Amino acid sequence: MSTFDPNALECLAAIVEEGGFERAAVRLSITQSAVSQRLRSLEVQVGTVLIVRSRPLRATSAGRLLLKHATQMRLLRADLERDLKELAPSAADAGSDQDRISIAINADSIATWALPALSALARQRLGLEIITDDQDFTIEWLREGRVLGCVTTLKQALRSCKMVPLGAMRYVVVAQAAYAATHFPDGLSAHNFLSVPFIAFNRKDDLQSEFVGRAFGLKRVALSQLYVPSSEGQVRAVLAGWGVSVLPELQVREHLLSQRLVDIAPGQALPVELYWHCWNLDSVVLDALTTALTAAAAQTLTPA
Repeated sequence: MSTFDPNALECLAAIVEEGGFERAAVRLSITQSAVSQRLRSLEVQVGTVLIVRSRPLRATSAGRLLLKHATQMRLLRADLERDLKELAPSAADAGSDQDRISIAINADSIATWALPALSALARQRLGLEIITDDQDFTIEWLREGRVLGCVTTLKQALRSCKMVPLGAMRYVVVAQAAYAATHFPDGLSAHNFLSVPFIAFNRKDDLQSEFVGRAFGLKRVALSQLYVPSSEGQVRAVLAGWGVSVLPELQVREHLLSQRLVDIAPGQALPVELYWHCWNLDSVVLDALTTALTAAAAQTLTPA
């Protein structure tokens, strides 16, 4: 098997992660010409194109394989760094930007339970990069080799990966108290859900329509929607009276207790089961991430 230049592999990863040659050059502290040369040498060695020069740039199938290899090399360096710190704490320091450990987590988990789960690792100076995406799409980041692990709704493990159930996030539909009194004096129903806008995260977010469909036994639901691409922003928009939204009960619990927000469909909830997927490798770092996330999920999420 060919031995690939680690600098060229990291250059490929930087181009994909930064979305261009110029930003990759800045990150690696080299010239844009040097970035092109390193990529070209790697493509010559492999014998095929690794990057499609489109907008946005994207890796080819061969490029994704090498990207996964580059990410695995980062994991090996991170494992070595942790081992060195245990043996000689003064001999090791925080890794470089090239040694970041990337994982993909859905925005609602980031806004509620996931960040506290990772706090201890962050304080240990593990170079974390958290990619945010819809819970149904985070798995694609793992499939393409761009992250080491992800929190997703997919139950079946990918090839060469392992899966651990985390539990379910419970979603409820809420509105600002005065807004609810005006528009839903008798609560949300199959007859009035079209009268107000639902505040969704983005166009990938199907939780709003899924909640309404399940709550009222409807096969097809077309909602009037506003888009706010932030979990915290969705809450603020509801508090400001923009409309209603289906949000994690964990995130709005205090607002419900203070009655600033009202559950406009009492007794109705949408449980979304989450799973942690990561590469099936013998790694101290991956084990630490798995332990941290599963322990926090066990304390905060509903058992699946």
